[in-house]
Amino acid sequence: MTTFRDLGVLPGICDALERAGITTPFAIQEMTLSVALQGTDLIGQARTGTGKTLAFGIPVLQRSVTLSDPAYADIPQGKPQALIVAPTRELALQVSNDLAVASKDLGLRVLTVYGGVGYEPQLEALQTGVDVVVGTPGRLIDLAHRGALDLGHVHALVLDEADEMLDLGFLPDVERILKMTPATRQTMLFSATMPSAIVALARTHMRTPMNIRAESSYENATVPLTAQFIYQAHDLDKPEIIGRILQAKDAEKIIVFTRTKRQSQRIADDLSERGFAASPLHGDMAQVAREKALTKFREDKVRVLVATDVAARGIDVRGVSHVINYTCPEDDKTYVHRIGRTGRAGATGIAITFVDWADLHRWKMINKTLDLPFDSPQETYSTSEHLFSDQGIPAGTKGRIVPEAPREPRANREGGRDGGRDGGQRPSRDRNRDRTRSRSGEVVAEVSTNDAGEKVEKPVEGEATGSGAPRRRRRRRSGGGQGGQPASTDA
Repeated sequence: MTTFRDLGVLPGICDALERAGITTPFAIQEMTLSVALQGTDLIGQARTGTGKTLAFGIPVLQRSVTLSDPAYADIPQGKPQALIVAPTRELALQVSNDLAVASKDLGLRVLTVYGGVGYEPQLEALQTGVDVVVGTPGRLIDLAHRGALDLGHVHALVLDEADEMLDLGFLPDVERILKMTPATRQTMLFSATMPSAIVALARTHMRTPMNIRAESSYENATVPLTAQFIYQAHDLDKPEIIGRILQAKDAEKIIVFTRTKRQSQRIADDLSERGFAASPLHGDMAQVAREKALTKFREDKVRVLVATDVAARGIDVRGVSHVINYTCPEDDKTYVHRIGRTGRAGATGIAITFVDWADLHRWKMINKTLDLPFDSPQETYSTSEHLFSDQGIPAGTKGRIVPEAPREPRANREGGRDGGRDGGQRPSRDRNRDRTRSRSGEVVAEVSTNDAGEKVEKPVEGEATGSGAPRRRRRRRSGGGQGGQPASTDA
């Protein structure tokens, strides 16, 4: 079995990786290291979760330490020797964490720069001196324009998840960054897919790159160790289904992907109310709050992360047993990258996708593109027997572990129909009232009982009081009575 030492990796890096439990390289690492350690430009293509970070991270670290080549003798002290560009903050942090593990015994200074946080700590670190910079395109350009980031001495540049940078519209920024670096640099480009724009970028800025592909095709880029389940589910029943899945026998950490920020917040609140440790992760959260949520998730303080696609790339957390698509993904790429958060680094995982009735056509397109056998998702409810058997949920499991608070009786609710503002009942009036009617049925008097128990008859205003017949009035016509007789004023 091949080891990192067999591939020529420095003992200092190998020792640090072994302490972290990493001893055997994955396919993309084994195929890449022998080429990248020589300084050759390369294009690496592999599915998510297969160890691309160390495939380019080890060469970057090793060649930053062994600067015996006379070409690097004039690098000023403290200026960045290597630059890694990532499309998202989360991915930049993940890359930096992996580099920190591998370079623990080398004494290299790795700095992560990204937007959403203050400039001061990043400016201070650059002024003190760094060896490797990992950052997002926008912040890298800002720091370069401020004169704080000098990229003129970079000998190795990595574009990680290049297709994602294309999707997010960062390609012009990447072009500007490339022009700030020396033409003699080593360039490594890693991407899950190779759109024409990425191919054109490689042809323009790379010198006879070697293509390394660890996959047979992107269409089969779903992780083979991930079991996939597609359920046609009703939106109102989904939180209950998730609550039951969380209590399955093999359920550990779970990532729930949502389409909108508001949906992410609502579902996280719902799961928390049901008794599960859940946290949202979306673009409306401050960067500090996002990092805090990810840290809690990694440290098992939060079991469920409810995230928008901002987290679809860059979350490299061990122990994610399930990925749940709360709604059908927009396209096949999104589906592949989402479910790639589980089944990573040789581990098994479960991917569950909920498809609404309105999204059936979209799912059929994804299913056809990826050549999956789920053309007709099974209609599924929280009480469906196949849900329990598919996911290993114990019989009788409910979707909450905290009892639902009992509803307050209506009579005790404030302002209720049966109670006043103080929650009590209205005082009843002890009245015994009868009415006297005339022969024609008209009410002429009301009879009530006074405090002494005597009946008292009170005439109804405007009604007859004695004869039982109502008084009638005739009005004089302006032109006189009929037949020339004057009309009388009273009957």
